[in-house]
Amino acid sequence: MLFATSSRRPRLSLLALWLIALLLIAASALSTTATAGIQLRTSASNSTALVQTPRVRAELVAHAPEGIAAGQSFWLGLKLAHEPDWHTYWKNAGDSGLPTELQWQLPSGLSTGSIDWPTPHALRVGPLVNYGYENTVLLPIPVKVANDFKAPASGMVEVHLSASWLICRVECIPESGEFTLQIPVVGSTAANSEDFLKARAQQPVALNGNGQASVQPATDAKIADDRIHLRVAGLPAAIKGKTLELYPENAETFKHAAESGKDWQQRWDGDDWVAEGLPLSDMRSDTPPQLAIVVALAGKDRAAALDNGQPIAWRSTLDVQGQWTPATLTGVSPALAAALEANKNATAPAQTSGSVSSTSLLAALLGGLIGGLILNLMPCVFPVLAIKVLGFAGHGQNRQAQKLGGLAYTAGVVLSFVALGALLLGLRAAGQQLGWGFQLQSPVVVSLLAALFTVLGLNLAGLFEFGSLLPSRIASAQARNPVLDSFLSGVLAVAIASPCTAPFMGASLGFAIDMPAAQALTVFAALGVGMALPYLLASFVPSVVGWLPRPGPWMQTFRHAMAFPMFATVVWLVWVLGHQGGMDAAAALLALLLVLAALIWALGLRGKSRISLGALALLLAAGVAYYALPLIKAEPAGQAQTQAGELWQPWSADKVQSAHASGQPVFVDFTAAWCVTCQVNKRTTLSNAEVLAAFAQHQVQLLRADWTRQDPAITQALQSLGRSGVPVYVLYLPGKQPVVLSELLSKSEVLDALKQI
Repeated sequence: MLFATSSRRPRLSLLALWLIALLLIAASALSTTATAGIQLRTSASNSTALVQTPRVRAELVAHAPEGIAAGQSFWLGLKLAHEPDWHTYWKNAGDSGLPTELQWQLPSGLSTGSIDWPTPHALRVGPLVNYGYENTVLLPIPVKVANDFKAPASGMVEVHLSASWLICRVECIPESGEFTLQIPVVGSTAANSEDFLKARAQQPVALNGNGQASVQPATDAKIADDRIHLRVAGLPAAIKGKTLELYPENAETFKHAAESGKDWQQRWDGDDWVAEGLPLSDMRSDTPPQLAIVVALAGKDRAAALDNGQPIAWRSTLDVQGQWTPATLTGVSPALAAALEANKNATAPAQTSGSVSSTSLLAALLGGLIGGLILNLMPCVFPVLAIKVLGFAGHGQNRQAQKLGGLAYTAGVVLSFVALGALLLGLRAAGQQLGWGFQLQSPVVVSLLAALFTVLGLNLAGLFEFGSLLPSRIASAQARNPVLDSFLSGVLAVAIASPCTAPFMGASLGFAIDMPAAQALTVFAALGVGMALPYLLASFVPSVVGWLPRPGPWMQTFRHAMAFPMFATVVWLVWVLGHQGGMDAAAALLALLLVLAALIWALGLRGKSRISLGALALLLAAGVAYYALPLIKAEPAGQAQTQAGELWQPWSADKVQSAHASGQPVFVDFTAAWCVTCQVNKRTTLSNAEVLAAFAQHQVQLLRADWTRQDPAITQALQSLGRSGVPVYVLYLPGKQPVVLSELLSKSEVLDALKQI
């Protein structure tokens, strides 16, 4: 229950009930606005033609300038815009990597060809060389329209694509996307014509006639392994004498890292281009009858040819003469295959259909129930506990009222958890990278909650009564519906407790987010039942609350004292906002809360003073809000940089990967300023001298992933660990699986984990 006062003071009116309801509705709406910077996977036609990840922007596009007609053809394409330093792969990825794969679902009468791969670039990574694309590339696919094709009645052709790609920088991440595109049958679709023209300009030109590939067997110590000579005829005279780049289409045939001029030689023999002494791959299989290669202009010559509209590459089929000795080992090494499969499984997108085994669902429900119970002990919920105590005391010996209040409180908690879970699942289905506690990543939501607790604190302190602000008819309406108090106190408890993650709760939430919606919502409901269970039990078992004295004057003193936990919550929320938006945002919020308090005080006066001072306070509040709201919503002017030598460094996936490659253990603290449990752990266990000494002894790199504001990279890292909220503590050990510690971190737990190093 929200409040229970003595008979001399009116109880909470409908104004308070609607105030909290409207604030929660606004919080839900504004949490969507706060993440508007993340690109939704939608297109202008409401189809999912666009998929955005932190590393690449993938879009399904079409080029049908003459429309779609029977017997004709048009083009589809997957446009990949890579973030700086990231790349995807050509049809032969080289020493490592995987090519992009496309699976189509087309209407009857349409059929696709294979990808017309643009000419790649060589990407050297240490001793390896891969073939692929950086920046922006379009992979075009021809589509043939059958002679008996019949246009749909809607006049739109709907195309579905399932695409998968491996995107790499230093680390490699398998990604995939589901795309849908609607194309008008009549009319021109040519918005991406320039991209298709660029892709066509980068296509290798097929040469007439076959070239030759001659195997040179290993004969003496100078030639320890078989090699191969290539001869390509039919190249244009304009490129004669130029150095060319070689891109073999056959995987595991050549040593891709072999350098021209060092490991093999190239020259011109009349009009023929000749490559001599090319080393063969250690993974080669039997000799094929033919090889396919692409030779391309290099560097400035390629750029100049593109500028002049001239070909940049040529494809030749080579007849193989002779037989090389197959390598003993073939295929991908088992270790590499296992690593790729594990990485792919760890980052695979959530399934949207299907079912979860009953055992897994029961485990998630049990974890949610236990996590909800423990949530009552989290610091987040402390301000609401006082309201619960007042609620019990206010009912006195009225057992019927206690039972109704317990049921109403339980309904408020469970429905709020389900509603918040449904909102989270809906936003994630729309393409947004969100996790548990996402609403407090919005500075506006934090400010609204601070205003709410300021009002509650002022009311508890006795500055005003809600009934004095409204006509008596409205103010007395709550007396006829006391159950609403209990219901709304459950809503309030969830609003405050939602940023916390209790033990057992993190794994259940991480599992629930990947479940089908109906099953996921049952896990959220189990969390609510667990959180409400102690209060519900107390409502039906009198001995649980028998220690409370009868209603009397002590309640008024207790009520006034309980204003201070509310104000403490306001202090915490202002501190959170300071982390999100800087000192200007925190000062702006304090100014707003000040004028809000003045407005409430003025409206509680009587006579002409109420009108005059109330109007003045209202104008003042409007003026302060006009200047304060932009400061609250603005990004901070500059983030404080971690100084060299500081113990904790900002987290990034690159730092984890780099430390892992060098054999250094890494401890990551996934945290947020609005997570009270995170701050408790930070100031106790993670600041403990013994723990810090153990970190130093084992040379553990300490990284802090700050999720105070939304960060898709951190969200994805949490998902890879099976979590959807903070706190999360992970110890990465070289050659071992990550060790995920509990949410309520203890010194002994950290020290025990470090003993594994």
